[in-house]
Amino acid sequence: MSILQSILLGIIQGLTEFIPVSSTAHLLIGERILGLEAGSELFIFTVLVQQGTLLALIVYYWKDLWAIGRAWVIEVWFGIVLRRRQPFKDLQARLGWCLLLGTIPAAVAGVFLKDLVEVLFHEPLVEASIRMLITIGLLLAAEGFGRRNRKLDDLTWVDALWVGAAQVLSVFPGASRSGSTIAGGMLRGFDRPAAARFAFLLSVPIMLAAGAYETFDLLRSEHVAGSLVLPIVIGIITAALVGYLAIRWLLSYLARRPLYVFAIYCAIFLLGIAVLLIV
Repeated sequence: MSILQSILLGIIQGLTEFIPVSSTAHLLIGERILGLEAGSELFIFTVLVQQGTLLALIVYYWKDLWAIGRAWVIEVWFGIVLRRRQPFKDLQARLGWCLLLGTIPAAVAGVFLKDLVEVLFHEPLVEASIRMLITIGLLLAAEGFGRRNRKLDDLTWVDALWVGAAQVLSVFPGASRSGSTIAGGMLRGFDRPAAARFAFLLSVPIMLAAGAYETFDLLRSEHVAGSLVLPIVIGIITAALVGYLAIRWLLSYLARRPLYVFAIYCAIFLLGIAVLLIV
């Protein structure tokens, strides 16, 4: 893999991880267009480059994550251990509980569906097409049926479980994590910025856990060639920089405009995948 190829794939990963259009599907198509052959080295790069977008997410929301984590620890200590505070009264602490609760469905699915997901990767383009079709349906449903009149202050444990259940779709190849979770929040009545903010915060724990597990498992079982180290590092840095900008842009966009444009884009991209499958 050349440096230019790693930069291009890093750009694709950074853009499509947060914009609701499926990063996995775009990486698969990008790798094919760049003429990269499937193999252990490409698989290693694909897994590790995703850590760049996780880094972007943590950097962008570090103040929120710090405030939520601090408030949650205080809530646990004073509210439960010492019984001196009303549980869930503080918004930041409630967000902490909701993020923990919302992570459970995807974490359980990731453990019990691991073998099924690996089987589906034998036909990644077909599976990506199915999941992208589901993403289109979710985006259209969110805009068509979501009331969009709730703010993050109204978040409840039921909302967290609902959005967490939507995040289960991201376990499968080709599904858009941001698309499914943002749509899940909007279908619970949250406005677009609030749904996107909770969706991105919710993705941190599961991406962190999955990324650490996959990276450790990969490095333990696979030998990373020395020639692949520099492309991986450059790909991660590129994905982090582009991902950070993508988060800023998407949040600004959702404050003023609907999700229909992404549904249309996914439909066009789906047609492109169909052409690749045919030819």
